[in-house]
Amino acid sequence: MSASDTTSSTPVPGTATITRSFIWLGAIATGTIVTNLFAPQILVGEMGPALHMSATQAGLISTLTLLGYALGLFLLVPLADRLENKRLILTTLCGTVAAALCTALAPTPGLLLLAVFVLGGSCAAIQMLVPLIAAMAPPADRGRVIGEVMSGLMVGILLSRPLASFVADLWDWRGYYVLSATAVAVLAVALGVRLPTLRPLAHVSYPRLLGSFWTLLREEPVLRVRSWTAALVMAAFSAFWAAVALRLTTAPFHLDARGIAVFALVGAAGATAAPIAGRIGDGGHVRVLLIASHLMIVLSSLAAAYAATLTDPAWSLGLLAAAAVLLDIGITSDQTLGRRAVNLLRPEARGRLNGLFVGLFFIGGAIGSAAVAFAWPLGGWTAVCAVTALFGLLALITDLATRTGTA
Repeated sequence: MSASDTTSSTPVPGTATITRSFIWLGAIATGTIVTNLFAPQILVGEMGPALHMSATQAGLISTLTLLGYALGLFLLVPLADRLENKRLILTTLCGTVAAALCTALAPTPGLLLLAVFVLGGSCAAIQMLVPLIAAMAPPADRGRVIGEVMSGLMVGILLSRPLASFVADLWDWRGYYVLSATAVAVLAVALGVRLPTLRPLAHVSYPRLLGSFWTLLREEPVLRVRSWTAALVMAAFSAFWAAVALRLTTAPFHLDARGIAVFALVGAAGATAAPIAGRIGDGGHVRVLLIASHLMIVLSSLAAAYAATLTDPAWSLGLLAAAAVLLDIGITSDQTLGRRAVNLLRPEARGRLNGLFVGLFFIGGAIGSAAVAFAWPLGGWTAVCAVTALFGLLALITDLATRTGTA
């Protein structure tokens, strides 16, 4: 089966008149939903003891959340190429609300693990929403629109851990999930009012829809290259942010949980680069920005390593924070340009293309986290920075070796 000509979509009303308020509604929605994926990394310290979970069971909380999300990307997101998009998104968001409430009310370890798994899967609504909003924008403005939505997503990723810590301090871990369910419910109502109807005219069964993943990956070099660099920069992101908290608790910083949360807030400033990157992409300067963004990752990694050698805590912390912002600018720029390139490919396969793109860079993030588990015991912070720089360097080499996906 060819991946092309299997589906077609009815036109989206108001494509040329997409409003800024709707774009920012999408940005807020994606940023809010994504916090559920990373909050367990902070909340697990309270969730495990509260339900008398073993260390192994507690460790599964975050793992199952992310595993559920991964399965949602490959099993639920492709349905956007087959089912009416508005109803699909709202139904999935209802699942997010229900799963978050079930997590908050879970009385036993088994039910909690099941609830967070379903919650992770339903968070795949993010990857249905982003391409739908992108499809509503004229091609000449698509990079800007994707960038603005991506800024909300990246802020949500960066703030998920400090937000979870803050809510848990004020209330408890169950309170966080109640708050999340409430926020997603409110956003689902707002999206229900604003989302257009997009009804794909599918001519392929669901199993064959899933089977076309490999065909799309084989036939679309832009998808392969941009997914590859996205996976590399996500690996760099995961490596840095997975280890920086360990570094900040040691000399000369000795930061507590609140101090680390403030540091993460500073790092979130890098997400503001997403709309700028989108505009630059629309202006035809994708290749230059990709090279610059990957150079930023390499240079920020070197700066972060150098910061640890400074004896003055203020200068050291300031340089480390600047490196974090520069790193996030580079990563956000690559992600925005990658999404722009992928969303300009086949409209009839938008859901599958987006699911593949996100799923592949999600694998990169997992590799980055795993790399830290080896690098930190071997060489501490310096080794982590070296690994982060290596991921950026590989992405840079890809830029220099190919022009695929740089239009």
